[in-house]
Amino acid sequence: MITRRQGLALLGASAAALAMPNIRTAAASGNFRIGWQKNGVLALAKRTGAIEKRLAPRGITVSWSEFTSGPPLLEALGAGALDFGPTGDVPPLFAQAAGGNLVYVGTYKGTAAGSAILVHKQSPIQAIGDLKGRKVAFKRGSSAHNFTVKALRKAGLSVADIEALDLTPPDAAAAFKTGGIDAWSIWDPYFAIAEADPDTRVLTTAEGIVDSWSFFLGNGDFVRDQSEVIVEVLDELARTGVWAQANLDQTIPAIAEITGVPEPVTRTVLTRRGADLGKVQTLGDEAVAYQQALADEFHDLGILPKKLAITDIVWRPKAS
Repeated sequence: MITRRQGLALLGASAAALAMPNIRTAAASGNFRIGWQKNGVLALAKRTGAIEKRLAPRGITVSWSEFTSGPPLLEALGAGALDFGPTGDVPPLFAQAAGGNLVYVGTYKGTAAGSAILVHKQSPIQAIGDLKGRKVAFKRGSSAHNFTVKALRKAGLSVADIEALDLTPPDAAAAFKTGGIDAWSIWDPYFAIAEADPDTRVLTTAEGIVDSWSFFLGNGDFVRDQSEVIVEVLDELARTGVWAQANLDQTIPAIAEITGVPEPVTRTVLTRRGADLGKVQTLGDEAVAYQQALADEFHDLGILPKKLAITDIVWRPKAS
């Protein structure tokens, strides 16, 4: 289970990020500002300095701000406090609906085995349908929100049938440990940390319920003015990911060091069925169609306040 120390270590730095100068000042000063979370190829790139090395010939330095989930990261990105960052599938929808100045620049398809709904080992909850009337925590507007909606639907339920609690991963971890919630919908590495506790049981993973698409987004002004930087960063992340997947014995301790997540837990994350750090690419038709279907669904459910056209904020790099 996540300890208080680990929970504090996993807290985001959105306040610090929002205090940064505006986007044009940052671009002019030659500083590339990245928001990151404690997972994935971007964490490894931070540990190895891969992006710093790639951008050094351009005279560009790199600064990093840590977040625990996508919604606050994209808030900072859309406000011009960041230039680039990763997130799951749902946060960009809320950011677009709110008029945030951001665009999709890249994507990677993760493993659905890396998200789960967790219950206590001795809980009477044995199936998704047993969640009816129970306290279920997930971060509203995150990928866990989408997973929860679809998992409940599979059992003939909706979010209205549970007591949904909007909690950040560290807050949910603490509530889960003390029995303040009945179930927790969460992603790696938080899932893997909690899963290692013998008092935790996996009710279901996202496998067979929802695909695991994640995205890289950029501030709209930065991407327009500095598109060559985005091309180089995505290429470097793809290279880093391919190397990482082929060299897990070196990758695991490196990511564990930068994230503070123990090596055995990190190994669990990186060796789940379907895990692959090397799938970074620009958005193709499949990813766009997935996001559009999700946006339409969340609008129809009354979760999103307006209909969205995903293609309105998809960046396409110019042909070289």
